[in-house]
Amino acid sequence: MSVGKITRLAGFLIVILLILGGSAVPLGDKDERVRAYTRDIEFDYLTWSLSAAGLKFEQSALKASDYLPELSKKQLVLEYLDLINLIQQKETQLVTLYANPNCENLESRSIPLRQELDGLYQKRSWLEPLAEAILQQQLETTIAELGLAVGGQPLPPVLYHSTPVPSALIVSPRDIIRQDADISLIPELTLDEKIELEERVDKALNVSSLVEAIGGIGVYPTMVMQTTDLNWLAEVVAHEWVHNYLSLRPLGMNYLTGPELRTMNETVASIAGKEFGRAMIEKYYPELAPPPETESPSVRQPTPPTEPPEFDFRAEMHLTRITVDQLLAEKKIEEAEAYMEERRVIFWENGYLIRKLNQAYFAFHGAYADEPAGAAGKDPVGAAVRLFRTQNSTLASFIKRMSWMWSFQQLQQAVSNLK
Repeated sequence: MSVGKITRLAGFLIVILLILGGSAVPLGDKDERVRAYTRDIEFDYLTWSLSAAGLKFEQSALKASDYLPELSKKQLVLEYLDLINLIQQKETQLVTLYANPNCENLESRSIPLRQELDGLYQKRSWLEPLAEAILQQQLETTIAELGLAVGGQPLPPVLYHSTPVPSALIVSPRDIIRQDADISLIPELTLDEKIELEERVDKALNVSSLVEAIGGIGVYPTMVMQTTDLNWLAEVVAHEWVHNYLSLRPLGMNYLTGPELRTMNETVASIAGKEFGRAMIEKYYPELAPPPETESPSVRQPTPPTEPPEFDFRAEMHLTRITVDQLLAEKKIEEAEAYMEERRVIFWENGYLIRKLNQAYFAFHGAYADEPAGAAGKDPVGAAVRLFRTQNSTLASFIKRMSWMWSFQQLQQAVSNLK
């Protein structure tokens, strides 16, 4: 790559970083009361973004992945995922070893395992940038082929980096489900520390709080949790890139305007992330693609039940949200909270290990309304976004039209006009 091209790339990366670097995690006025309890444990996005941007610039300047044939690129990505799987297995073995109360001489007994992990970490340090560069190229090609590019290049370019991601402290009032704060915390927090923080915030501010794990964050470059699941990785990288795309347009710029705009943003990103991700997998890793439905649900013939129906998580969560909303509307806050704990136990007994089910849980998860039912309850915003997707023949048309909206009323009007 010529010096001129490298310079232009560096300039472009700096501009995009300045525009998008904090777009996914802005702090509003309602966060400030909560930050009295989190300032010492908040995640440093600026330092992370600058470091990740530098890494991506080095990758772009070297262009090492460009010299690999397509088959080799695929093999390298799969090798990387196998490596991550092996690292996770060895890390679990090490944690188990140190957790065993009957194990003596831990330092000496763990030496072989720690040395093996050191070697695996070193291999990851050179394999990971190549795998990320390949997946970025593959997703960019997929996005361009689906019609969302300028001169063949998606803007902004797809850039992501796998890393331990922050936790999100979500805060909602107790008397209504509404996200009033979303503060990113360092990933090193223990479960005990998370619980202690929730209890302090709840008691001091009389609110409902939850420290929740997240899979990715739409800073720039995008931050994505390490995983061995390529389908999930493709979807999340695409999801966060859509946030980057929207952040340059009215829909993303108005993310914090109100709960309707947040739900519109998250639902668009969820729908598009799934479609982009699946298209990329089908193009480059077809053997890993989930099997398509062979028959439309609307034409399936019902069969007499021979066993009790399986527990339907989305339907049960939908019922829970509707009931909670009704109780809160009737000012029955304590009854709503007791009901949510009863329902949490039921979810737990059916294999869904929800640590805490409260107003903050619904305020966070209810914004991701790309599928019917679920934690959104009767919120009409997600349903309108899903309907608008069906009214657009292409994913690109759907995203482009949604991106220039800055109110729920505009979406309602657009849906109504197309009926």
